Amino acid sequence: MSSLESTTSAESSSAEPETPTPMATARPTDASGWRVWVPLAIVVAQIVAVVVPGYFAPGTPVQFMGMVWGPMIGLGLLSIWWLFLSRAPWSVKAWIVLVFAMGIIAANLLVHPTIPFMLLVYGLPAATTTFVVAYFLTRGTSWRLRSVVMTAGILGAWGFWTLFRLDGADGTLSAQMSLRWSPTAEQIFLEQLAQEPSPSTEAPEATVPPLALQPGDWPGFRGPQRDSVVTGTVIETDWKKSPPQERWRRPLGPGWSSFALVDGHLFTQEQRGDQEVVTCYDAASGKPIWIHENDYRFTETVSGAGPRATPTFHDGRLFTFGAGGILNALDPATGKEIWSRNVAEDTGAKVPEWGFSSSPEVVNDAVIVYVGGKTGKGIAAYDRTTGEPLWTAEAGEHAYGSPQRTDLGGVDQVLALTDAGVTSVDPVSGTEIWNYDWPSAPYSRVVQPLLVGEQQVLLGTGYGMGSRLINVARSGDEWTASEEWTSRNLKPYFNDTVVYGDALYGFDGNIFTCVDLKTGDRAWKRGRYGNGQVLLLEDQGLLLVLSEKGEVVLLEATPEKHRELAKFKAIDGKTWNHPVVAHGTLYVRNGEEAAAFALPVKTTEVPADPEPAPES
Repeated sequence: MSSLESTTSAESSSAEPETPTPMATARPTDASGWRVWVPLAIVVAQIVAVVVPGYFAPGTPVQFMGMVWGPMIGLGLLSIWWLFLSRAPWSVKAWIVLVFAMGIIAANLLVHPTIPFMLLVYGLPAATTTFVVAYFLTRGTSWRLRSVVMTAGILGAWGFWTLFRLDGADGTLSAQMSLRWSPTAEQIFLEQLAQEPSPSTEAPEATVPPLALQPGDWPGFRGPQRDSVVTGTVIETDWKKSPPQERWRRPLGPGWSSFALVDGHLFTQEQRGDQEVVTCYDAASGKPIWIHENDYRFTETVSGAGPRATPTFHDGRLFTFGAGGILNALDPATGKEIWSRNVAEDTGAKVPEWGFSSSPEVVNDAVIVYVGGKTGKGIAAYDRTTGEPLWTAEAGEHAYGSPQRTDLGGVDQVLALTDAGVTSVDPVSGTEIWNYDWPSAPYSRVVQPLLVGEQQVLLGTGYGMGSRLINVARSGDEWTASEEWTSRNLKPYFNDTVVYGDALYGFDGNIFTCVDLKTGDRAWKRGRYGNGQVLLLEDQGLLLVLSEKGEVVLLEATPEKHRELAKFKAIDGKTWNHPVVAHGTLYVRNGEEAAAFALPVKTTEVPADPEPAPES
């Protein structure tokens, strides 16, 4: 924070007293030496450190360090220049330092509770930039005027942030803000909800027939095998000629849960004020059928409010896991609670930074969730019928993925991808079968371990680490896991990957990418869909991508090149939830709304029976 040098000795000798007040009226004459341009270079570098890494390395430590350390280092350098290289009077120097300090303190006290981190990332660069601009614009005027203008600029920059509320951030950590007094999307939703008839919160008096899994249903997170693969659906790819048709649209409470669809019923989780709710909708119309409420609210500033995990249907029951650790078993036809456990209390695990996110995996009589507790309590299993604890197992200390049932070497097992690597346990006893160490601490893993072929597992990691394919082998009772390849060409954060043929398709950061399955080499990287999600329509070799902005894109699953076949806008707002395709209908949701679209299903004409040959 500074002054400019005098250009003549005469001006130096006639300058203001050695210790002038901030209101001194003498007019300094600025020099054109290098010291004049130092503050400008510092603020430019500061802005570059905050903004540029988000374009080239989104969601990586490089971006986070730039956003945090760029402003702090910039402030330090600017302070050194202002105090020791500028020729501002010492009283002015002290005054501006005091103004900065008062602005920081006042801003932290007055801003909306969601804003303080933004004061570091955006507020500090704004204040330093405003100060430097004011400094340059007032060159040649009195220190009295310069002090007033710089003070107004600094306090104005800090005060600006008192007007806003942080609504979250997108996948590149870019802030999404609104005026602090404007209603949130959740508040608008709750007002609309108050005008609607309330669905049942208890079992109706009349007998409701039980629900049963039907062919083509989608019973839980990422489908029947938790691999985002759709079978039995063949669609038209010319959406200009045969576009998807909207069947219904409705507002939802916030949350990052996906849908489960069983027997015409659509299940998900939402936040509604101080209630964490499981909701059931009619799949054909979108009309609510029932809700189940728990007294809990989870929210954090980046992702926002709401539960994260997707409900799981198994053998006539619905299992849900809330962001605060409440595990429910519900009657899927009525929403009536069968049993409920607080897994956080059972295991001593703390609620993670972004909430418990594990979608329950049900294997035989065990309901299995990832918890991240210490001392052998990374995974927890409960009796499907009674809710009584069955076992716990060691599996890292934090992760935001879900248990993944798989068959390796003819052995039924459950995999958990965590900060420690990947762990395999016996779903009956919780005994460890094998593990593979690949630490990611302090960064979290979010995606599912992906079975490739009969004995390979793909491990995906964001934060710039990449993906690793491992070989799992069994010899008697001994298991080994070894690296096949590691590639930084596919760095999925919370965006799961699908495999088709000899290629992997998924998100490298926020750009859609195809990687050679045998080598990890990149085939192409082009689709800029933000941090979206993908489904594989296996029967046609098609990829259906739901972008971060709610756009649905249809791609050809080929390593030859990025081939975009069709697209349309489905929903508005930040969209991180996994899409669902079942019975020819696409279901999408985010933290604000949900919609269903009938896909243009391709029909095959059956030729008529030939005329019978005439009798001879």
